[in-house]
Amino acid sequence: MKKQALIATVAAGILSLVAGVAPATDQERVRENVREKVRTEAKEQERVYGSQLMTRKERAEYRARMRAAKTVQEREQIRKEHHERMKERARERGVTLPDEPPVPGGGMGPAGMGAPGKGMGPGGGRNR
Repeated sequence: MKKQALIATVAAGILSLVAGVAPATDQERVRENVREKVRTEAKEQERVYGSQLMTRKERAEYRARMRAAKTVQEREQIRKEHHERMKERARERGVTLPDEPPVPGGGMGPAGMGAPGKGMGPGGGRNR
């Protein structure tokens, strides 16, 4: 009888430990999801010229217009108009922005691949 009581006590203890750990794991997952969302938003803001002067809705609308553009020329026109609007907004608010908009594809990704001097092609990497 004592053996059964001991087993029941140990089982109850293990269950209570597992139950106590599960919420912490869920909380940690929620925290990591929030951190990831913040990182994603920060990256998105970096890619939109003048994003610090825009609302979240304006950034989403700008991205939607860029995705809906059918040609490179249309995207370039949207980008140019946006740049002018952001320069004007910056002037009104006393903020300084670069004179030129960022070069499309200047970062990592398909548009920046294959350009001379980028990547680990022939002659890149460690000295041999």
